[in-house]
Amino acid sequence: MITGEIKSKVDAVWDAFWTGGISNPLEVMEQITYLLFIRRLDDEQTLALSRANMLGTPVTGNPFPVGTDEQGRDYDELRWSRIKNMSADEAFAVVDQRVFPFIKTMRGDDSTYAHFMKDARLTIPNAGMLQRVIDRLDKVPMGDLDTKGDIYEYLLAKIASAGQNGQFRTPRHIIQLMVEMMAPKPGDRIVDPASGTCGFLVVASEYMRDNHPDAIASGAGKEQYHHEMFHGFDFDNTMLRIGSMNMLLHGVEQPDVRYRDSLAEANTGDAGAYSMILANPPFAGSLDYESTAKDLQQVVKTKKTELLFLALFLRLLKPGGRAAVIVPDGVLFGSSKAHKELRRILVEDQKLDAVVKLPSGVFKPYAGVSTAILLFTKTDSGGTDNVWFYDVQADGYSLDDRRNPTLDEGKLGVLAVLDESEHEKNNLPDVLRRWASRGSEELTRARTEQSFCVPKADIAAQGYDLSLNRYKEIVHEEIEHREPEVILDELERIEKEIGDGMAQLRAMLAGGVA
Repeated sequence: MITGEIKSKVDAVWDAFWTGGISNPLEVMEQITYLLFIRRLDDEQTLALSRANMLGTPVTGNPFPVGTDEQGRDYDELRWSRIKNMSADEAFAVVDQRVFPFIKTMRGDDSTYAHFMKDARLTIPNAGMLQRVIDRLDKVPMGDLDTKGDIYEYLLAKIASAGQNGQFRTPRHIIQLMVEMMAPKPGDRIVDPASGTCGFLVVASEYMRDNHPDAIASGAGKEQYHHEMFHGFDFDNTMLRIGSMNMLLHGVEQPDVRYRDSLAEANTGDAGAYSMILANPPFAGSLDYESTAKDLQQVVKTKKTELLFLALFLRLLKPGGRAAVIVPDGVLFGSSKAHKELRRILVEDQKLDAVVKLPSGVFKPYAGVSTAILLFTKTDSGGTDNVWFYDVQADGYSLDDRRNPTLDEGKLGVLAVLDESEHEKNNLPDVLRRWASRGSEELTRARTEQSFCVPKADIAAQGYDLSLNRYKEIVHEEIEHREPEVILDELERIEKEIGDGMAQLRAMLAGGVA
């Protein structure tokens, strides 16, 4: 976690844009991302020069060439450490006319981020504003890996809180729940076909660092972690830049983050290529058959994007591959032929592991839709015996538009240790604990409890309906009613008391008149 002091410094950078007239949060984020990349190039140049000097070898791994360009200008002037000490006008001219044209040509650089720089442009309008942003950004500490990642996550959270861009962000604690349940391991190939800011891939990379540090520290494990483990697709170049920088700042050197319209392009090239999918794809309604990849229509013929994405997941997974994906509730109980067929495929042809129902307020204030996490394994030969259901009623935050924490910071998230009263405000640690027991004690839970298992035969009998409420049993409190004779006697007694009281009142009034 970043401290209040660092947050203040990051807020100052953000405020420099807003007071300077750039109010689109995505544009602010993109410009900060460019400047962070330029700052990172300076760190890499320093490292390359120090290594060459120490070893007495030629300079290698340096992003800026040593020497001068064709016009005799020193490449050293493109470095952050030089720019930040220039006058405002000189810095603006160098960044706009030299640095940005230079980074546009860096497609050969050994980072995914450099591949998305071809259309990079400086939109900061004047020298004074650029100098203020550089001065404030330079004060933000970016040396420690965890701090760099946390700072970028904090910036991404500011995008969401700024308004209309919340659709790009799945709450981090929900992502952490899904990653913890999936428990990635060395050798996994993880893909998010609608990667956005790469939140799922970032949390998966952190899980690997926390749980398998030795396996990814050197040799083939390190190579696989940095180059083969993480894959993300998106068709928005701004998201690709932001997402790949997010991965870069979280210590993944070259993830496979690339441009792809996942539903429109045929996926035959990497069908069956991945061992894990983590995703919360956008569900935008319907597509035309003509604009939908034909290989997805072979799985299930539909125009619905939520069903097409599930078909895509099945195409991308290799046999034995696992998925944890967020779907709208309609997928669970939709009555169309395509809805039922896709659910039948998950239950009968694959192995449906779990349905975790989320509260409808999880995505507020951006959306109030009800959603669930589907967890399944691709087998192409069935394997569903029981499906585990969990009804999440609280995630540690209020379920209104404010989404304020309902517990202290140390009691939030998936790994918190909670007592029973705290569990009522944050169910996520319990989800993870019970998930681990889904093949043992969970099988014996009654359907009146917060989690339970349902045999495949029961699901098939309900037309493959996967909504939790279809199977949950409600315990109605038994209310003891008195016998009718007793009630009638009571009414008669009350009526007599009222009659007697009225008679006494009339007598008193008559005496007063006399």
